[in-house]
Amino acid sequence: MGSEIIVRVLEPRDFAELVRIDAHSFGRPRPEYFKLKLKNTLEDTSVRVGLAAEVDGTMVGFLMGSMYFGDYGQAEPVATLESISVLPDFARKGVGSALWRQFTMNLKALRIDKVQTLVDWSSFDLLAFMRHLGFRPAPRLCLEQQLNFETDD
Repeated sequence: MGSEIIVRVLEPRDFAELVRIDAHSFGRPRPEYFKLKLKNTLEDTSVRVGLAAEVDGTMVGFLMGSMYFGDYGQAEPVATLESISVLPDFARKGVGSALWRQFTMNLKALRIDKVQTLVDWSSFDLLAFMRHLGFRPAPRLCLEQQLNFETDD
């Protein structure tokens, strides 16, 4: 790529870029979602991580995650990778990997050795990236139920 990738902590001034970068991945802007997400990340740094990747002073990607200590019936601490996104022009140029390296360095400092995430089955590029990072299917099932607002069941 040529230019150095700088990974730093997300800041309040990153909001607009966060929404813009995510819109490339998600297909539409989600400002209300990221307003709350960024607020929570900045206010609770003991269990939340927010990282930005910059190239030549421009934010080109981000990562957000959380740490859980005994939640969901797990005795051991675990981290979740909640969101990772890189601008298309910077895909496959080391930005996502740089964000991941910093995230895992933070986790290792906290003695957290497991990361979980959810990926849409049809997100082939993201699935390939997760596999490249070392993710494998977990021995757990994700269950969901569609609620029917027409009945009282």
